[in-house]
Amino acid sequence: MLKKLKPLSLLLFLALPLMLAGCSTPEVLDPKGPVASQQSDLIILSIIFMLTIVAVVFVLLTIILVKYRERKDHDKYSPELHGSMLLETIWTIIPIIIVVILAVPTVRTIYSLEEAPQPKTAEAAQEDPLVVHATSINWKWVFTYPEEDIETVNYLHIPIHRPVEFKLTSADSMAALWIPSLGGQKYNMAGMQTTLYLQADHVGTYDGRNANFTGEGFNEQRFKVYADEEADYQQWVEDVQNSAPELTQYEYDNLLIPGVYEDGTAEFNGTHLQWIDHSKNADYTLEAWDRLGYEPKNPHAKDKSQNLLREDEIPYYQQDNTVDNSDEDMDSEEHAHAGHE
Repeated sequence: MLKKLKPLSLLLFLALPLMLAGCSTPEVLDPKGPVASQQSDLIILSIIFMLTIVAVVFVLLTIILVKYRERKDHDKYSPELHGSMLLETIWTIIPIIIVVILAVPTVRTIYSLEEAPQPKTAEAAQEDPLVVHATSINWKWVFTYPEEDIETVNYLHIPIHRPVEFKLTSADSMAALWIPSLGGQKYNMAGMQTTLYLQADHVGTYDGRNANFTGEGFNEQRFKVYADEEADYQQWVEDVQNSAPELTQYEYDNLLIPGVYEDGTAEFNGTHLQWIDHSKNADYTLEAWDRLGYEPKNPHAKDKSQNLLREDEIPYYQQDNTVDNSDEDMDSEEHAHAGHE
């Protein structure tokens, strides 16, 4: 039986390089910005270091197996090692050295990622990081540009060479925003806000997704990131401001109903921050469901069977519910400017 399998095993071994040649480089190892580059360098350093350790272990294992194998002229060998101070010291110090070598670059990288990347051009150095609020909703992404007063669903544009300060929160389930080509993920949670700095140094289109399982539509909660030259980015902002429909509170509340966004992507004039900041009010989504007449039967599964109330049937939407966030926005801008300095 083994003789019959031997040619097949040899064929598979020879075909392995050809199969691996068809694999593309993982996005996390093909960085397109300074944040992803730091993380990629750390991953590669860790892999090389750990492979070196594995190689040393296998070499020592081979030496020990050969040198101390059972043979006739090896009668004086005693395997009793209990109480050996030398060996106890060696296998205590070596793991400490390994942990220190891995910990130092890891801690340095983690701390550096909490600050905005240093701009590479003099023009970019004159600007503060672009602020984008990224709100997760089962199962879609809403990106808010407070300075430009526009909002998008399931896609965003960013200028290259300029840091982007993502303010992350969630309207319902805990999610995680992840753009592998630009950097690692960070969690979005209702009732709180986390900050993630990313930057693109190359024009292109990058994939983003939710990296935290949130139920039936999790796999479809994806988005595209378009990294543009500064002029193209400004043109896109102007186009959205001039042509996109006005975002109404009723329309935004409909986005909060669990489900995949059937139109794929969308853009709006105005932002939902004029009514609600989910990092400060974790109950807003439940209140919106109640207003619209939506009763969640399973918060982690799609449910399109219910008919929602029309806007003209709900008195709440006939009044002005705008919230004044001018003081908080001013504090945020001062904080961002201070951090940039």
